[in-house]
Amino acid sequence: MSQSVKSTSASHPVAVRGNLYRAAVVGAASLKGKEVAEMLNERNFPAADIRLLDDDESLGQLEAMGDEISFIQRVRADQFEHVDFTFFASDEESTRKNWKDARDASSTIIDLSAVLENEPGANVRSLWVERERGQVAPPELQPGPCITAHPVAVILALLLLRATKAGAVRRAVATIFEPASEHGQRGMDELHQQTVNLLSFQSLPKDVYDVQVAFNMVARYGLKSQPTLDSVEARVLRHYRKIAGDDAPQPSLLLLQAPIFHGYALAVFLEMGSPADVQALSLALAGDHVSIPGAEEDPPSNVSSAGQADILLSLKNDPAQPNGVWLWAAADNLRISAMTAVECAESMAATRPTGKIQ
Repeated sequence: MSQSVKSTSASHPVAVRGNLYRAAVVGAASLKGKEVAEMLNERNFPAADIRLLDDDESLGQLEAMGDEISFIQRVRADQFEHVDFTFFASDEESTRKNWKDARDASSTIIDLSAVLENEPGANVRSLWVERERGQVAPPELQPGPCITAHPVAVILALLLLRATKAGAVRRAVATIFEPASEHGQRGMDELHQQTVNLLSFQSLPKDVYDVQVAFNMVARYGLKSQPTLDSVEARVLRHYRKIAGDDAPQPSLLLLQAPIFHGYALAVFLEMGSPADVQALSLALAGDHVSIPGAEEDPPSNVSSAGQADILLSLKNDPAQPNGVWLWAAADNLRISAMTAVECAESMAATRPTGKIQ
């Protein structure tokens, strides 16, 4: 395209009330936890106190919160007293171990680990997609856990819902390239160490993936690795159906572990009901949270999307099928997860009209 089609996205911070809130981030030393803390500050979330909590290995670690420096403290039941919103950016084991303490303290729970998905009252959400569908979530005085939708489910839902505005979508097939950062710092470190060891002809560490991922592309991890790629695929589809609705196109997915550290990349094939008009489809897809770079800008990639709030996108016709069009998308997985979590908290602030600051 000759010129950029830019997102017109704007932040939607909750209005500051007379009483501020208290928040806690469990797993504050994790990649997702750091991103959530940064997003709370960036969106001016009205919190008088944000507690950074993690396991023993991270105790005393310093983390920047805007212009202030905070210490990471141990996760204890008493840390949830008078906390209005608790973000679980921890691993599954830590979330399972601690979430009931937060619930019993009447804290509203936002779960980025998705381990609470089957708990009573749990709800998978993405404010991006809810706004696209024109939905307004009803207020709940005692909401169950809010599960942040998987970032790939958010990307696919936004793109496919908008694609239907340009014409009928008969078929959607997506190949998804998973980054190491979805496995946290341990996944990043193992990819790095495998790369170093391969270049120096040493044995490879395989504690996280149980398979070589450096200089390699795999569709299945080793038997000792958890979660499996199949289970992540299933989670993406499950979350997609919950946020996109029954009328949205149902995509076929293939998830591959790519030798990249950060950021999702997706190749999506759409078979339209009539010959594909890339220009019309581009206009339908671009907007809030989706940016189509111009010819003079860097094309979408996991590198160019790092730190960006938008999904970066390019399109081209399929030369073999007149009704076919390819989408190439890239997005910062940690940023989308953190923004989804903070926006969920903002939307639920109405159920807590006053904070518990005493």
